[in-house]
Amino acid sequence: MFSAIGQYVGAKVLTAILVVSGAGAVIWFWKHPEALETIWVTVKYVLVWIGIVLMVPWVSFFVTTWVVSKESNVGAALLLVGLSLVDAIVAIVLIGGLSGHNALTWMVLVLGFLSAAAYNFKVCEYQAERLEMR
Repeated sequence: MFSAIGQYVGAKVLTAILVVSGAGAVIWFWKHPEALETIWVTVKYVLVWIGIVLMVPWVSFFVTTWVVSKESNVGAALLLVGLSLVDAIVAIVLIGGLSGHNALTWMVLVLGFLSAAAYNFKVCEYQAERLEMR
């Protein structure tokens, strides 16, 4: 019974928060249209970067094949560092360089770099397993 009451009240509170937040966002962007333009530019750059991050390890499959044939941990580490470096350089180019950014921007970039590195590792690991099955 208490669980049902908690879910009911929680749903009502969450709905109220979402309605007030949505109305606040509409009012804010109605009064500040330049902020909406800035958000869309940022979203565009983020989507471009994510697309490049998703594509780079698959496009460089021939390097993974070569590294697997060498059976070298150093080669594998250099491959992952190289792929992550490409992702980082693309992100830095998209944000317009290294200077003039606040701590939040750098925190988001570092989290993005770590996520991209983990993705590169998983893709290279998958490709290596597929090559070893042959």
